[in-house]
Amino acid sequence: MDRSKEIIRTSWIGIAANVLLAGFKAAVGILASSVAIVMDAVNNLSDALSSVITIVGTKLSQRPADRKHPFGFGRVEYFSAIIIAVIVLSAGITSLIESVKKLFNPTAPTYTTLTLVVIVVAIVVKLILGQYVKHKGEQLKSDALIASGSDALFDAIITLATLVSAGVMLLWGFLLDGILGALISLVIIKAGIEMLASPVNELLGTSISAELTSQIKKEVSEFEGVHGVYDLILHNYGPDIQIGSLHINVYDTMSAHEIHGLTRKITMQMIERHNIVMTVGVYAIATGENRRAELQTKVMQTLAAHSEIVQVHGFYYSEKDNMLSVDVVPDISIHDDAALVSQLTAELQPLVPDMQVVIVVDHNYSE
Repeated sequence: MDRSKEIIRTSWIGIAANVLLAGFKAAVGILASSVAIVMDAVNNLSDALSSVITIVGTKLSQRPADRKHPFGFGRVEYFSAIIIAVIVLSAGITSLIESVKKLFNPTAPTYTTLTLVVIVVAIVVKLILGQYVKHKGEQLKSDALIASGSDALFDAIITLATLVSAGVMLLWGFLLDGILGALISLVIIKAGIEMLASPVNELLGTSISAELTSQIKKEVSEFEGVHGVYDLILHNYGPDIQIGSLHINVYDTMSAHEIHGLTRKITMQMIERHNIVMTVGVYAIATGENRRAELQTKVMQTLAAHSEIVQVHGFYYSEKDNMLSVDVVPDISIHDDAALVSQLTAELQPLVPDMQVVIVVDHNYSE
């Protein structure tokens, strides 16, 4: 079963569990003539909404690419997760408001054996459901499922707080509804904000994991003819596809045909192993005993002597173009790129007094 089908299957389980729980509560409420229990059953039906949103979002994300959306609709999943996170956040805020009201105007709730039975059943069902859905979400890397599972778990926690409050009131006559409710509401609000942050960061463009960065660079470096991997950039277009680019160092003795074959192998492996559509650029390493190789060594040594420069690559020298160019990656202590370029240009200019020196400041987008 593929990822999307598994997400939809898990969401249907969430809907079924909430509908069955709602049916149980409704039946008990009608038999006991309890409006409160019947209304709680209706609330359980609304809890299924997060699962419905997940299903709709997953199905929409599977729509094929079109002219206006050439990278597909994978990011729709993030919007689903945002909607569910907002629902959780709203529930926490509403719960906090009601809890604060109880602190100032406490009312003694009435509990019966039947009510307590319903509460216990609801806690067990919601705990099992929430843990299952959240686990599947983490397994499938679905923010929407994680948020939906968390929503169910928070329902269970709120209901458990109600049970604890009932026990304290029945044993000692002390009302804890307002205090427990306020504390739990704050926890839910905090969790809702965290749930919201994950999909929002994905839409804004978060950095890729250090593990994936290392893995990609390791795999590409293992290809024969590759002598360095640089400038890795990845754009996330949903959990199923990423678009990226990187540069590799190759010797200047390689033919265009050989370079074509090498880059083709790299792009094929990236799509097969990681589902990444990768564009591969090339930097040529000067070889042999000539002016270009001599300058390359001197430039690299001069720039490497700067402690604030963490990487140097992309050396290019052309007498035809009357230009010497090189890329540098400064560390985070450098905030004035223009000043750095001016300083480095002044150091390199004496090496080629009659040529244009171009320093390109690169920024590390993957580490």
